[in-house]
Amino acid sequence: MNRIISSVTGETLYHKKHECGLDIYIMPRKDYSAGYAIFGTKYGSVDSEFVVPGESEITKVPDGIAHYLEHKMFDQPDGSNVFDKFSELGANANAFTSFNTTAYLFSAADNMEENLSILLDYVQSPYFTEESVRKEQGIIGQEIKMYDDSGTWRVFFNLLGALYHNHPVKKDIAGTVESISHITADLLYKCYNTFYNLSNMMIFVTGDVDPSAIEKRIDDGIKNNAPFDEEIKKLYPEEPDTISKKIVEQSLSVAIPLFMIGFKDTDTGYSGDRLLKKYIEVSILNKMLFSKGTKLYRELSDNGLINDNFSFDYTLQPDYAHVTVDGESSDPKAVFEKILAYLAEKRGSGLCREEYERAKKVIWGDYIRSYNDVEEFSHSFLNMYMAGAVYTNFEKLYDEITFEAIEKRFLKLFDENRAALSVVNPL
Repeated sequence: MNRIISSVTGETLYHKKHECGLDIYIMPRKDYSAGYAIFGTKYGSVDSEFVVPGESEITKVPDGIAHYLEHKMFDQPDGSNVFDKFSELGANANAFTSFNTTAYLFSAADNMEENLSILLDYVQSPYFTEESVRKEQGIIGQEIKMYDDSGTWRVFFNLLGALYHNHPVKKDIAGTVESISHITADLLYKCYNTFYNLSNMMIFVTGDVDPSAIEKRIDDGIKNNAPFDEEIKKLYPEEPDTISKKIVEQSLSVAIPLFMIGFKDTDTGYSGDRLLKKYIEVSILNKMLFSKGTKLYRELSDNGLINDNFSFDYTLQPDYAHVTVDGESSDPKAVFEKILAYLAEKRGSGLCREEYERAKKVIWGDYIRSYNDVEEFSHSFLNMYMAGAVYTNFEKLYDEITFEAIEKRFLKLFDENRAALSVVNPL
């Protein structure tokens, strides 16, 4: 295995590209009480149209199938319960599907190697029948209806619908009741055999583990899986730089209006270190503009326009990205107007170098602290891997960030013409 040693923390990251194409990452953390493993594939809700390597025809599948497949992976041919197996070994297991990723994971204080074998086995053992697929439709259909009634869920996806014209990131991850009714066992196998090819996957293991023993356990757990000779061709519709709508509103059973403001990032089309560097730059910018110590936050709070439920985030992948600012307010449109006015003022006066230096140090501290939480670090590592970057390259890229680069990023990203507001009002 290749070794990457952090010059800052002294931690060692082991990496191996298995002959089957699987990327294996192991980070031993001596004396840590908990271990964590995550097994992920570059496959999410946006990947509903693709060309399988070796084929020429386009395959189009129903919305929500990636999430549906994640649910069905826990069905075992012998009828056993995967969660019971993990529980017997003292582990907590889970899985999730996002826009670009499906991942299976567990945390455990002991028996890391044994739990790792279970993880490897069930993720490589698909078992679908038409009967079980039909049964799952009712279960997931109820889940979809639950999300349709969730204010926090709807304010988010309504915003994505306002920011994007065509990109499938605006579609609900679980699909719709109608779309999942078209899912069959054959379609699930088609998606599994395409996206769960190990050359499209990675595994990350961290905790008080022996890298050689973990490597052997993974080697032994890999089933016959010939790597693709070429990448899976994922097809997305063209997305203009403009937003679809400026304001979108919905009424649901909420106690106070919820809002989410979005800024569409049009600087896309690349991955790797360049994308990770952009992530660091925007993270610094967000701290400078929206954190609790800013002039904006104080004014919104002093005027009673926001409460403690105020946050901001940055989501990015090679082909889409956006900043979000969200919270609760009696007057969401006033919050939107004040934020736009605040950003316009910043564009006129320029950013403050002292605020930049302070925010940059905070972001560095956040990165260093992420090492102390094996779960947080694992998910950060996975997210960056799925965007074509190695999270630990943060250290060298951080040193390359300049105030001038932050100023350019600010002017490009926070454009009023690419800002949208989503509001969920009480019934």
